[in-house]
Formats: sequence, structure tokens, C-alpha cells
Amino acid sequence: MNILYGYNTNLAKKSFNFLNPLPLYSKQDILFYKSRKALSQNMPANRKVLSDKLTIRRYILYTVTPFFENSKYLCQQKIYYYNVHNMQEKIIILDFGSQTTQLIGRRIRELNTYCEIVPYNKFPYDDPSVIGVILSGSPFSVYDEKAFKTDLSKLRGKYPILGICYGAQFMAYTNGGKVEPANTREYGRAHLAKFEQNNPLLKGVRVQSQVWMSHGDTITSVPENFEIIASTDKVSVAAYQIKGEKVWGVQFHPEVFHSEDGTLLLKNFVVNICGGKQDWSAASFIETTVNSLKTQLGDDKVVLGLSGGVDSSVAAVLLNKAIGKNLTCIFVDHGMLRKNEFKNVLHDYECLGLNVIGVDASEKFFSELAGVTEPEKKRKIIGKGFIDVFDEEAHKIKDVKWLAQGTIYPDCIESLSITGTVIKSHHNVGGLPEKMNLKLCEPLRLLFKDEVRRVGRELGMPEHLITRHPFPGPGLAVRILGDITREKVRILQDADDIFIQGLRDWNLYDKVWQAGVILLPVQSVGVMGDERTYERAVALRAVTSTDAMTADWAHLPYEFMAKVSNDIINKVKGVNRVCYDISSKPPATIEWE
Repeated sequence: MNILYGYNTNLAKKSFNFLNPLPLYSKQDILFYKSRKALSQNMPANRKVLSDKLTIRRYILYTVTPFFENSKYLCQQKIYYYNVHNMQEKIIILDFGSQTTQLIGRRIRELNTYCEIVPYNKFPYDDPSVIGVILSGSPFSVYDEKAFKTDLSKLRGKYPILGICYGAQFMAYTNGGKVEPANTREYGRAHLAKFEQNNPLLKGVRVQSQVWMSHGDTITSVPENFEIIASTDKVSVAAYQIKGEKVWGVQFHPEVFHSEDGTLLLKNFVVNICGGKQDWSAASFIETTVNSLKTQLGDDKVVLGLSGGVDSSVAAVLLNKAIGKNLTCIFVDHGMLRKNEFKNVLHDYECLGLNVIGVDASEKFFSELAGVTEPEKKRKIIGKGFIDVFDEEAHKIKDVKWLAQGTIYPDCIESLSITGTVIKSHHNVGGLPEKMNLKLCEPLRLLFKDEVRRVGRELGMPEHLITRHPFPGPGLAVRILGDITREKVRILQDADDIFIQGLRDWNLYDKVWQAGVILLPVQSVGVMGDERTYERAVALRAVTSTDAMTADWAHLPYEFMAKVSNDIINKVKGVNRVCYDISSKPPATIEWE
């Protein structure tokens, strides 16, 4: 029998004499991979499986357990195999807490390569689909006591590694280099004055290419086996490679827009160095996810909470494709939806062939929100209210075992980063209370918003549903600063309807990522006709973005703004002043609460 040892194609053979040896496949066919989750079968069954080259990409471990009996060695044979026929190769991004970690993920996805962001100390060692590793930046210095640290010895030599900013400094520091506070904090634009153009990571990068720096520390000396491959006029170690290893570090941020050849550098790493096939797409995501949902859910019944937005809508259609009649959708009207939203959205869902139950729970929510002004408390009350309503409705459906949600990546990131800092909680993130006795299904959890839209189009959904602006789960409750009343909701609904319809009429709706009106907790003096008024002020908010992780205020035409302001003041009773929010994210968030 042939016993194979090694990692990937680094195989070594040791021969034993057996009466019925197994065939030795090529290096491309047989890879060493040890997985506790792998399946174990007896010899006859596996010999048949191993011969089927069309259905199994082989990640196989042969183990031999010798024991002494009658002066002869006998061997008990077990073969572990892992079926990865439909496994999607991926880049793992180890998150050390940087605000731009998600941008790294976005850039990798734009290269049609799947990636996952995991905490710095949670590398999936038992995942055979990983082809490379990226280390993110961090808010800490590498020499801080609280700095996030991890052991990279198990990764080096097994995967190509790219450290960005803190990731680069961490590898240099832990291998004997020096990282010290920079004389001047290095933020903003810089240019690659010198670099090794033949280095695989920098292939095709232009001379004097602009890069974006964002760090207070700098590498002042590198270990002996580190080779400097790029410098700027102020940063001598802009990039390095560990000699003889597929390990690189860059002190700039290739993921941000201002790094002109940043995407090219990332492509060099992902495609040329890691061997990424660039085969991840909306179509492949649908195929993989539908198959995964069928396996995960089986014949179980699922209840899905619809919000009216694109995320939950795409999640519903995707689940419907996987499990059909076993999916029941619940759309709750908490009284703080947009004007006529409840009726219009129910109609859209019925046209998609979804099994939808509409629940008017507005009285419950208005009662529980009465007098509440603190933003997080409002979100928590609405989140708990959703769960209570879902629990009540789910109990009306026999044998429901799962609750599905349209959670997407930015929701998860904002709700809790690895630093433990909550930016704001999302009602659909963080698990479900035990009393519901339901398991959670989130098929879009690892997608960014623009990816969700591409999946929706691939599923054949109507364009007006796919291009709907994001809308917060708590609805207008987080666009009313202060306590919630029916009258305030009425004012905001009317003003919001004028603004959104105006965007559509002026063909501006699809040029804006998200838009809405905020009801401010102030009143101002005005004059209408011959009378003095003392009424409310509202703020219009419109932003442009690609993934909601960063956003800029939309530069709307003055003529449009003038008309919307005039219409709101003349048509919405209770408003006499209109403002426009020109804050970007960061430092502001898109929503005010």
C-alpha cells in the first residue's frame, strides 16, 4: 500500500506490502488533508469512491495503525475523505480590528474571489478551501499590551500571507524587527519612489504610484531574512518580502480608493500568488447557497422576517428557491414604515410567489415606545418587539424550526467588532432568545449590499425591488430624534414621501445609495402668509456609497433641493424649515440614530 504524507503537493511516499494495494493517484488528485469532520469509511467502500474522479476532488488521509500479533505486523486501514466538489476556494482575512478590514473584503470580492473575515485568533485550520491569508490593520500598536497577537507559525509555509499596515508591522516585530512611533504620523497620500518591479506582488505597479498611508508607527528595521521591496520618500519600508517565503507586508493600504494600483497589488496576491481562479460570482453563490440550504434545512419549516428592503426580499427568494412551500414569510407593520409601504410591499411579495403573512402590530410598538428617547433603547425595544411578534406568529405554523433573516455583512460588523465596540445594534443580529426555540438561518450574512443586489438580479427579481434604497429595520423610529408619537410619524411619512418621489421624478433615485428625512427635536420660527409659525424642522439625508461601510453626502442639484424644500413646507402640516445633511461616513453614520 502507498502511504502519503505532506501538505498539498509536497508528498512523500512510504511503501508497505499488502495483498491488495490501493492505486496511487497523481499529485493533483491526492492531497494530504486531515480533518476531524471528515468521513470515515471502510476499505471496500472507499476504493469505489476513490475511483470516481468525476465526483470527488480528493483531500485524503491514509492512516496505518500497526500492532504486533503472532510476530507479524498487521495494519488497520482507515481512509478519510472530504468531498469538496462544490467547495468555493477562499481568502481568509484575519481581522485585527481595523476600520478598513471590510474594504479589504470588498476588493477581494471585486476580483471574483470569495473571502471571509474572521477574528485574528480564529483561523479555520480545518478548512481545505483556504488558498491565502491577509492580515488586516489594527487600532493598536504592535508593542501595546492590549495589541491583538496570534501565532502565525502554523500558517507560514502553508499559505501565501499578505500583511497590511499593522499586519505588516506585526510580522516584522515578532520576527525581531523594530516598530517605533513615527517622527510624524504618516497619514494620507504617498508615492512609491523605489520598488522591485519584478517582485510578484508589485508586478505591473507604476513608478511613483500613489498609495495611502494611515499609521502612527513605522518599521524602523527589518529582520535579516526580510527584504525591502518598496519605499516612499518618507517610509523606507513601504513593503517587504520574507526571503524564500510567500510572505509579504505593506505599510500602506492597497484596499482604499486612493491607492491607485491597490487593486492590482491585491490581484497579484490573490490570483498570481495564491492561484485564485476568480470563479466566484452571483450565479455560483446562488448555486452553492441553494445546495447548502437544502442540506442545512432538509424538510424543516422556516419562517422569515421580511422588512420590505432588498436584503430580506433576496433572502426570501433564495430560500424559496431552495425549500419552496416550507418557507413562510412574515411582514410586520410596526407603524413606522414609509407611507403606504405595508400595502405596496405585500403586493410585491405576492407577485414573487412568496407565502406571506402580513401582521399589523403598530399599536404594540407605539405603546412600548411611548416616552422613549434614547436611540439604543428604541432599537432594543423594536428588536424585542419583532421577536415577540415572530414568536407568536411562528407558533401558529406547525413544526417551524428555523427563523431566517436578511442579515448582511455590514450589519454584523457594525453590531460588534472584534474590539468589542458596538457602533450601533441591529435588530436582526446577535442570535435569538432561547424561548423561541428556533435556529437561525442567515443566507446573506457574508454579502455586501451591492452583492445582494447582483444575486437578486441573477434570481430574476424585478428591478424596482432590487434597487430599493436600504431602510433601517426600526424604520422611521430612528429617524425621529426623541420620543415617538403617531403625529410625528405622520409628519415624517409625508415629508419622506415627497423627498423620495422627487428623487424618482428627477431621475436621481438610482444615483443615490440611501435617502430619507429626519425629524429634528427642535422647532423654529417661521412666517406663513401673515401669520407667525413655530413648527418643526426636518433634515434631508442622501448619500452615495458602494457598500455602506463608507459614504459621502450626495451632491444633489440646487434646483431639486429648492423644489423639495418648498413642497415639504407647503404640503406637510407641522414643518416650516428644511435642512440638508452634508456629513460623510465616517465620522458620521448614515442614519442619525
